[in-house]
Amino acid sequence: MFDTLSDRLASTFKNLRGKGRLSEADIDATAREIRIALLEADVALPVVRAFIKQVKERATGIEVSQALNPAQQVIKIVNEELVGILGGETRRLRFAKNPPTVIMLAGLQGAGKTTLAGKLGNWLKQQGHAPLLVACDLQRPNAVNQLSVVAERADVAIFAPEPGNGVGDPVKVAQDSIEFARSKQHDVVIVDTAGRLGIDQELMQQAADIRDAVKPDEVLFVVDAMIGQDAVNTAEAFRDGVGFDGVVLSKLDGDARGGAALSIAHVTGKQIMFASNGEKLDDFDAFHPDRMASRILGMGDMLTLIEKAEQTFSQQEAEKMASKLASSKGKDFTLDDFLAQMEQVRKMGSISKLLGMLPGMGQMKEQINNLDEREVDRTAAIIKSMTPAERQEPTIINGSRRARIAKGSGVDVSAVKNLVERFFEARKMMSKMAQGGGMPGMPGMPGMPGMGGGAKKKKQQKQAKGKRKSGNPMKRKAEEEAAAARREAAQSGNPLGLPQGDDAKNFELPDEFKKFMG
Repeated sequence: MFDTLSDRLASTFKNLRGKGRLSEADIDATAREIRIALLEADVALPVVRAFIKQVKERATGIEVSQALNPAQQVIKIVNEELVGILGGETRRLRFAKNPPTVIMLAGLQGAGKTTLAGKLGNWLKQQGHAPLLVACDLQRPNAVNQLSVVAERADVAIFAPEPGNGVGDPVKVAQDSIEFARSKQHDVVIVDTAGRLGIDQELMQQAADIRDAVKPDEVLFVVDAMIGQDAVNTAEAFRDGVGFDGVVLSKLDGDARGGAALSIAHVTGKQIMFASNGEKLDDFDAFHPDRMASRILGMGDMLTLIEKAEQTFSQQEAEKMASKLASSKGKDFTLDDFLAQMEQVRKMGSISKLLGMLPGMGQMKEQINNLDEREVDRTAAIIKSMTPAERQEPTIINGSRRARIAKGSGVDVSAVKNLVERFFEARKMMSKMAQGGGMPGMPGMPGMPGMGGGAKKKKQQKQAKGKRKSGNPMKRKAEEEAAAARREAAQSGNPLGLPQGDDAKNFELPDEFKKFMG
């Protein structure tokens, strides 16, 4: 969603690199480019004005003039101001002293409240809570059924005494759900309310009645991040009509300009608390302004990546794999271990999303977007088509075994061969890293060119000083004549030394080449 904004900001900062000092003209030009980037991303105009004013004031102040690298200092200022626009610090849920904690979801129809209720319930269940979903959207056709399906997928309890489709009193359902939650020991109640296509008095009144009936600890306004500037107008209307404590952004995985989402916290004064960035139940997490700003500026999001890894990988398993790689040049690390690691990474989510969280990956956006997620499944199918002995010792895989494995996994024989070769290379590299040798091929790290191994490097440089001449007088003479012919050809405008004039007419290819060409 923020790809265009990221690209524009990256190109703006690129123009600042290499400058030892920033003039007022440089700062004005940079501010103008940032303003255009934000407006193109659909950020609200008052927010853009406030943002640019702050950046210019700080950039022309003492912060930049005393900095060793002005470009980096400007990026730092923009990063900090972005964090401020997005709400500053991370806002956590407030839980009631006496359970149940009541969370009410409000918003327009189509914003994704019902799906988000299931995601929030699943997230709270992973945090150790016992949530209850309450179906108070009794107007929209099949809204109750949809919530039931979502609750079943999330393995979360649901309270839905009314069939919906225009039947039932949502206020009474909300009231009864509190007593039901107490009797069934549910410590969090998530109330899914009805929406409308636009702001109207009936919607506001019903939301206000439910709010007064259950006295929620948190009222979360769910907003579709793809609807543009109307998101800000709707948020202001809800804030004034019903009131809310926090914002939840849905559909952050869309490709629309998401600048309106950046504006909501600044315009309404209410922080963004959660973000939904996919259709799966796990595509949901707490919103961290500093991490989102880091992503927008192409700096990655290592903290979120680490948290996902901690949730998926057990420390015991990680230590076991590390010991296998460190022992006997990594030969204890088998294809079974490789498959297990691959499946663990797959549980963390989309490979392209994980790569996007790594710093510097913004420059490889196109390659990441074109990544074939099914390649992991094909690799898993190849490994699962092998026998236990082949997985344990891949060196025994010969031509006939490759053909059998390829047939079993539905791929070409070359795919099996490539996988085995890549596995050996990866094992060798990971083993070297596990033993403290650093990553092969990366300069400036232990065990690599540029750090140690100086004698070898000097030797290579010495050999490359000039072309060595043959010690055989006849051969040396032939080389000198060939070199002279090449120089003469280059001077005559025929650098390839091809026959010209009458020689070209009589020129024939050698017999061996004629035979090769058929």
